[in-house]
Amino acid sequence: MVSNEQEWKVNVPRETLVVEPGFAKRMYIQLQEQVFKSLIRIGGFLEKARNIATSDPRKVIHGVKVGMALSLVSLFYYMRPLYDGVGGNSMWAIMTVVMAFEYTVGATIAKSFNRIVATFLGGCTGVGVHWVANQCGEELKPVILQACVTILGAVATFSRFIPSVKARFDYGVMIFILTFSFVSVSGYRVDKLLDLARNRMSTIAIGTSICIFTSMLFYPVWAGKELHSLIYKNLERLADSLDGCVTEYFKDNEENLGRKHEGYKFVLNSKTSEEAMANMARWEPAHGRFKLGYPWKQYLKVGASMRSCAYCIETLSGFIKSEVEAPELLKKHMKEVCMTLSSSSSNVLKELAMGTKTMTRSTKTQYFVQEMNFAVQSFKHVFKDLSKQALLLTEHKADEEKTAQRTKTVPITAVFPIATMATLLIEIADRVQSIVVEVENMAAQAEFKENKPLKHDSDQVIMTSSHQKVQV
Repeated sequence: MVSNEQEWKVNVPRETLVVEPGFAKRMYIQLQEQVFKSLIRIGGFLEKARNIATSDPRKVIHGVKVGMALSLVSLFYYMRPLYDGVGGNSMWAIMTVVMAFEYTVGATIAKSFNRIVATFLGGCTGVGVHWVANQCGEELKPVILQACVTILGAVATFSRFIPSVKARFDYGVMIFILTFSFVSVSGYRVDKLLDLARNRMSTIAIGTSICIFTSMLFYPVWAGKELHSLIYKNLERLADSLDGCVTEYFKDNEENLGRKHEGYKFVLNSKTSEEAMANMARWEPAHGRFKLGYPWKQYLKVGASMRSCAYCIETLSGFIKSEVEAPELLKKHMKEVCMTLSSSSSNVLKELAMGTKTMTRSTKTQYFVQEMNFAVQSFKHVFKDLSKQALLLTEHKADEEKTAQRTKTVPITAVFPIATMATLLIEIADRVQSIVVEVENMAAQAEFKENKPLKHDSDQVIMTSSHQKVQV
């Protein structure tokens, strides 16, 4: 019997079947290189993780606290009485811990509160819509449910764009949409929905309670304390930046001043952190010296004033790094008054930082403010005399070209760089004055303690101011 099946044959050239010599060795070497590169990446990742852990051990503690909270919630699975009490919905307690446990106490309380209230409102609204739809008959039930889901979902989603809602209730609105949609379109009867809602609320309450107590009792990280620390550190950064910029401009040699004069960049980039911390701090209970009703909004005003000053320091830094420079004669002539003005302004910022850090109202601040104002007036007089003198010398040289006596003059255009710096320093002093006003308002609202200086300290400040007046 002859088979009708056709046979296919493919002729492969003999050269393609021959393995090149050394192929296996090259593959082995490439594999070694890939493994070596992978080990280097893993080592770099572990090094970064170690640096983060050593720079701020509280982040390691936060991870331990989350693990403790999850361990406590898991007891509802392993202990039969607890498991029977909440039913098979214990998974929602674990999800609550994972979703609601944040780094700071305020953020944890805010998320827990949002989750509880949003779940309750979404569940009640969903049950109500489901009951109304059932009363309207089977034909209208899908129409009513879909209409309610569309309208409420659209309205709730739009509310997330409102700044006040987004700042404090964004997570709650998202949970409301999720819970309402889940309950309203479910196929359970109303009595079954009530049982489901009761079990869900109990498990969420358990999860949020564990989150809050674990966050508050074990090495708590308070958002209010973090905001307070950020504000006084930014005051110190502004003072260092102002001193560093002026010192860099008038330095006689190529000494390395470090990067302290770039601290204004951190101040400019801290707006988002300040607003987030202030929103979370308002959820926290009284702790330490931060009582109920603490003026966290005033901290935002202080931060806004500091950023206004930081913009001027940024402009000053850009001017110093530019290629336009004043003649050395003018720089030497203006060095002392510029250094005095910058030093007096930075002293005000440092005193405000110290007072904010210790939560005290120091009377020495007013002495430093008076010293700064006097330095501004002296600076204006010196610069005014300098510009007039340069103009007169220029005119004198133009009118009396044949005069035997030659006088070294400075053209009026050479004063422009110094004029730019003078304008910036005076503007910085004005904005430092605005920071003083905002910090004093914050101290009054927060009821900082009075810190009166010792007699010899006040005498020393007065003598310093008098000595500078005599020099000018």
